[in-house]
Amino acid sequence: MHALTRRRRVRLLAALTLGVLVTGACGPADDTTASADGPASDPASAPAAGDAFPVTVEHALGETTIDSEPQRVVTWGWSSQDAALALGVVPVAMPAFEYGGDDEGVLPWTREALGDNETPTILPSNGQEIPYEAIAEADPDLILALNSGLDSTEYETLSQIAPTVAYPEKTWSTSWQDQARLAGEALGRTAQAEKLVADTEAYLDEKAAQYPQLDGKTFVYATEDDGQLGVYTSDDVRVSLLTDLGLEVAPYVDENATGDSFYYYVSGELAADIESDIMVAWFDDEATADDFASDPLFSQNPAIARGAFAPIVGESYVMASSAPTVLSIPWMLDDYVPQLAEAADASD
Repeated sequence: MHALTRRRRVRLLAALTLGVLVTGACGPADDTTASADGPASDPASAPAAGDAFPVTVEHALGETTIDSEPQRVVTWGWSSQDAALALGVVPVAMPAFEYGGDDEGVLPWTREALGDNETPTILPSNGQEIPYEAIAEADPDLILALNSGLDSTEYETLSQIAPTVAYPEKTWSTSWQDQARLAGEALGRTAQAEKLVADTEAYLDEKAAQYPQLDGKTFVYATEDDGQLGVYTSDDVRVSLLTDLGLEVAPYVDENATGDSFYYYVSGELAADIESDIMVAWFDDEATADDFASDPLFSQNPAIARGAFAPIVGESYVMASSAPTVLSIPWMLDDYVPQLAEAADASD
């Protein structure tokens, strides 16, 4: 891949989820149950809204008051569509995901959650410009941008279209728990949101118990970029997902972090100095992962040299890891945790 394209993708991913539905509108439903494979994700089986309106939701860019139960929800950013769907609301429009999505730009776990419902309007999404006109044409009464990069100007512009709820603290850093809870507040479904969080946490606890060798193992989460390692700090959501399984962030990670960014670069020549029990890294495909593991510099990393290497391979899996949600977590971890456990065994 061309170096510029690769770097732009790395930064994007670092900066870097009722009965009858009216066509093109979001709709409530009547029942939600959790399965052994994770929390419920079928919008046709979610409970009806229970909170009284109006509600006011606080977020990093202000306070948003929603006067009545939203009927036409537009989502923006990486994960809001998953939070809405898991709560039984089908968006009228959501962003395209060229990276990891299908021919329409829909991520696989989102497609599963849509079920037989009509695919929402897919908004053009190049990671830079917000398609204001397309969003306005969807005629929303709520815009959810829970895990996004909105600045204050963009937020004000969207707020002129419809009440807009942004991220709680930092751009592109909203935990899956906060995504569900913020969506629950905005949609009047706080009890359902809390159940989704509890069910997902129970799923993670079950995985951790199933693979006790993960407990206490240290890890570094990274990616390769033009001969360097992009290392994610403990503030990053993909790192937090692995700590939910009992892993611990290697001391090296935050000891060498600089500034407020949730990732930083380490020269390939220093890969041998990065100490951890396990090395985790993401790759577009298996060939790239193999090249990384056999690279003369990166292969000197102690964890990789021991075989304690757990690559996340494939665009959809990378997206599931980069922007975890109550829908993407079980979709990804059912396949990935056994591989992670093998790496933990190799670290001994």
